[in-house]
Amino acid sequence: MKSHIYCSVLAIGAVALAVAAPLQAATTITAKGSDTLVILAQKWAEVYMRAHPGVKIQVTGGGSGVGFAALQNRQTDLANASRPIKAREIEACIKAFGKRPTEYKVAIDGLSVYVNSDNPVTEVTVEQLEQVFTGKIKNWKELGGSDMPITVYSRENSSGTYEFFKEHVLKGKDFVASAQTMPGTAAVLQAVAKDKRGIGYGGAAYGAGAKHLLVKADANSPGIEPTEENVVSQKYPIWRYLYIYVNPALDKGEIAAYLRWIRSDEGQAVVKEVGYFPLPAHLREK
Repeated sequence: MKSHIYCSVLAIGAVALAVAAPLQAATTITAKGSDTLVILAQKWAEVYMRAHPGVKIQVTGGGSGVGFAALQNRQTDLANASRPIKAREIEACIKAFGKRPTEYKVAIDGLSVYVNSDNPVTEVTVEQLEQVFTGKIKNWKELGGSDMPITVYSRENSSGTYEFFKEHVLKGKDFVASAQTMPGTAAVLQAVAKDKRGIGYGGAAYGAGAKHLLVKADANSPGIEPTEENVVSQKYPIWRYLYIYVNPALDKGEIAAYLRWIRSDEGQAVVKEVGYFPLPAHLREK
């Protein structure tokens, strides 16, 4: 009888200990920055957390510049970027945590040019894009379209996409003063989808609801669609890498495992599913 009581006490004690023992805290990884990368980063997080229930990944946008500032101020683990980090941002990070951030290429994007689905224009040269977005070309008839003024939709200047487009398409010139500044790529797309006079730009994954123009390197070149083959082979004239930056001191444990997974076959399959383009195998090695 006593042994039964003793065993029961032990069993109750074991249950009490099990209940009292704290559950192991989940590892939280924060990723902030590029609006272009938000939909991809959110999908990565969703797929990874499903397979790793002990990891929580929080993704927010705001623009590449916002991500770099957050990295510098230790307010994020990962900075998502649609442009390379600038020298002054590197210096700020070195001042903040003593080292240059580690750069990972994570995907390839063909920067798309959106117009309204009812717009008859189908292709444009890079030079014409420069003229449209700087205000030199003001009417669609100058591009072979209808006689109506062009409404330019752009991004805020904290956006890596804004900076990339300004540097590589506008050749450093300022956007036309009348350009409508939108808070994200989705907002640009929505505006163009409703405005038959509109034109905007953004990542290839944001395509539904508007028409992508074919882009010509020059007047004598064919119009190229931003498909995977054309972007990865660099036939499409406006392409770029997408990046993640991390403080080297944090690039270990779960964060390092997550970054390895992003560049793995599984992580790169998510890139393709979302609408961007996977890295070639030789660029995944680091």
